[in-house]
Amino acid sequence: MIATERDGDVCVITLSRAERRNALTLDALDALEAAVDATEAPVVCLRGAGPAFCAGADLGVVADLPDREAAKRFARRGQAVARTIEMADPVVVAAIDGPARGGGVELALACDLRVATPEATFAESGVTIGLLGAWGGTVRLPEVVGRGEAMDLALSGRVVDAEAALRMGLVSRVVDDPRTVAANVASNDPDALRALKQRLRDDADRETRERREAAAFAALHADFERE
Repeated sequence: MIATERDGDVCVITLSRAERRNALTLDALDALEAAVDATEAPVVCLRGAGPAFCAGADLGVVADLPDREAAKRFARRGQAVARTIEMADPVVVAAIDGPARGGGVELALACDLRVATPEATFAESGVTIGLLGAWGGTVRLPEVVGRGEAMDLALSGRVVDAEAALRMGLVSRVVDDPRTVAANVASNDPDALRALKQRLRDDADRETRERREAAAFAALHADFERE
């Protein structure tokens, strides 16, 4: 369900269940988390096999959840995997080529960069089947695109194309091959990449963040002086 390959300084993690549009089961979530944890590359490129990025949670698994507690555990498991992606040391680039739906959008939101091809489309489609995005979608979507756009996407369940996603800030670039963006990021200093991700992800108060920024600069400068 998850394939991993090293391409220079980029670890390419592929959701490899193309026949199900890379829909995720619990086993796939476990494997994805393990793959992110195990990588030693400074950059991860997360992609989907076949014509889709990720259809989100496998609806067969969702339908078989026996009760509210099981449903809550399933949601929490997806949230934990998204958090692992968000807090991982490597910079994680979502390479979105084709449809991203529901949990697929939510995994992409947890990544540091979202890069789409012209064929990419996006929808928070839970509302259309009486559910909602529970892998951190209601938290991260307004943080990324703003509350107004998040309300529109989540309440309508509508599909947006790559250019619309770019305009609203859901993706940062639209390119023919997102792996080139991952490779470009990986060409930078790995210690600086790690420090920048930590600082940009920091949600402490402003004074604390500025103090940590100065400390991170000083730590990098110690190596810079020796070069």
